[in-house]
Amino acid sequence: MHAFDVLGDPVRRRILELLAEGEHASGEIVAVVQREFGITQSAVSQHLKVLRDSGFATVRVDGPRRLYAMDAAPLAEVDAWLERFRVFWTHRLDALATEVARGKKKRGE
Repeated sequence: MHAFDVLGDPVRRRILELLAEGEHASGEIVAVVQREFGITQSAVSQHLKVLRDSGFATVRVDGPRRLYAMDAAPLAEVDAWLERFRVFWTHRLDALATEVARGKKKRGE
């Protein structure tokens, strides 16, 4: 599955946001996603499977718990695709930084 297909789903993006904070037990992930999206435990498990199968997440067993962690390697594909577009926002961010600096200078900061 292509990285953008994986990231195109809001539930999977939310799970990745959780995993970006650190390792989480599957039960913790299910609780958050069920509360925010109102989907079943089985549906969350399917999303976790997609993330594992596509390389975005790893899982390890710790006694009765399954602990999920993010694997950022597939994000390199996204980063490579975005590279050609960075030129469009780099100049704007530089201009914003200049304006912020001018504002601070006027205020004497």
